[in-house]
Amino acid sequence: MDEDGEDVRGDLRWGTVAGLVRSAAQRYAGREAVVDGRVRIDYAQLGERVERAAAACLAAGVEPGDRVAVWAPNSLEWIVSALGAVSAGAVLVPLNTRFKGAEAAYVLGRSRARLLFVTGTFLGTSYVASLRRAASEGPGSGPLPGLPHLEQVVVLADDAPESFRTWKEFLAGGDGVPAGAVRERADSVRPDSPSDIVFTSGTTGSPKGAVITHAQTLRCYDVWSELAGLREGDRYLIVNPFFHTFGYKAGIIACLMRGATMVPQPVFDVDTVLANIAAERISVLPGPPTLHQSLLDHPQRRHHDLSALRLVVTGAAVVPLRLVERLRGELGIATVLTAYGLSEASGIVTMCRRGDPAEVVSATSGRAIPGTEIAILDPDGRPLPAGRAGEIAVRGYHVMQGYFEDPEETAGAIRAGGWLHTGDVGFTDENGNLRITDRIKDMFIVGGFNAYPAEIEQLLGLHPDIADVAVVGIPDPRLGEVGKAYAVRRPGSTLTADDLIAWSRREMANYKVPRAVEFVTELPRNASGKILKRTLRAR
Repeated sequence: MDEDGEDVRGDLRWGTVAGLVRSAAQRYAGREAVVDGRVRIDYAQLGERVERAAAACLAAGVEPGDRVAVWAPNSLEWIVSALGAVSAGAVLVPLNTRFKGAEAAYVLGRSRARLLFVTGTFLGTSYVASLRRAASEGPGSGPLPGLPHLEQVVVLADDAPESFRTWKEFLAGGDGVPAGAVRERADSVRPDSPSDIVFTSGTTGSPKGAVITHAQTLRCYDVWSELAGLREGDRYLIVNPFFHTFGYKAGIIACLMRGATMVPQPVFDVDTVLANIAAERISVLPGPPTLHQSLLDHPQRRHHDLSALRLVVTGAAVVPLRLVERLRGELGIATVLTAYGLSEASGIVTMCRRGDPAEVVSATSGRAIPGTEIAILDPDGRPLPAGRAGEIAVRGYHVMQGYFEDPEETAGAIRAGGWLHTGDVGFTDENGNLRITDRIKDMFIVGGFNAYPAEIEQLLGLHPDIADVAVVGIPDPRLGEVGKAYAVRRPGSTLTADDLIAWSRREMANYKVPRAVEFVTELPRNASGKILKRTLRAR
């Protein structure tokens, strides 16, 4: 509702993410905006910090449309640097904190990012050192020669290596930029301009960047906030990583819209979650089912006051009916919802509604969000009736503009009539509730992180002792699913499963690492040479 009580779509009300930040700073000025450790700031202060970061981006030469990347865990600095860059007209490229240096360098190079905000040391790893190893050689003259388009690297810490800048130094660089110039730049950004590029891997194994606009982001998460029932004064523990749409948009953007307090948590640790819920009177806790299961099963749960919790939104995996019942019954959480989305559709396609019975919440991902359509298609692209499984296709305002500078992959994903072919398999019931049953793309989900077999197979294939390999998802009681590799050794090799897993941990993000390896003499294939993954799953 606007000030006159009229319904106004989010994308029209705020126009851009910068408009949303400015509106929140005014509307919720004295309300607590972010609690990060001992730092507490209100919405007016958050608005000032974002404007200062935007000024620093202008001073650093960031132009509208430039890509600016953030490679850091959930923190106040992530929020300020990302929103500052977007307010300066840049297109945000969030990087997965589980990436190794080479994986991060690929996305930075592919997006031609001009500026990178990076954490110092996180989980015992120096991201700066990791990136330097991966991009130390190349034609560039900037801080990382292997990334010639990357002109500046800002370390979100008090110290930075030579040729990099600290966060404090970066911000100081914008002190001479007039406030009017920052406002003028923000106002020059159009609602249909790209606001972010979220890189996701497909069946080819090469990460592709889904381009989403300001208007799409605002409209989608205004709808999400309404369906979820997020409200002013809520206190939202954001454990979902900011590099993921669920963390950034259903987290930061949604909180800005409703005046909720953001409490970022950099890593999932159930003890910390429990402590935060009790100390900060957390009322909203979205996340994968594994998060909520860990919470319920923790032996010390009853020693923490969790009574403020009232809203849980989950998804990304099968949600047991028992989990929904326990959240509602044991914790007294009034609203437990499930949803389904993908980066190519702005992160949201379907969602349950408040008041849906537990059976619907657990067995389905809800119904299409307003203003969008879902079709279930047979292999020839013809629509199927309710109850019949087929490929899920989506059409609506939330479908991406395309993959960044990749018209061929875009044409393969968005086909005739503007339908996005998701590669997921499912069916709808008579009420339009969607149930996901399989994945054409073979993707599996490890503790809420999407893992793509083709990408993992490509990486495993680099091992000198591997002749052939296939990866499938297998059930795991803690993470939902994990990878299992079926591998063919090269002649004479004595490679063991432990050897390959240890090698994988050095070469790829942890969630991609196969938890099991089985060596076979050959992989099952059909007449055309395609690996029969169903046969492998059946084993």
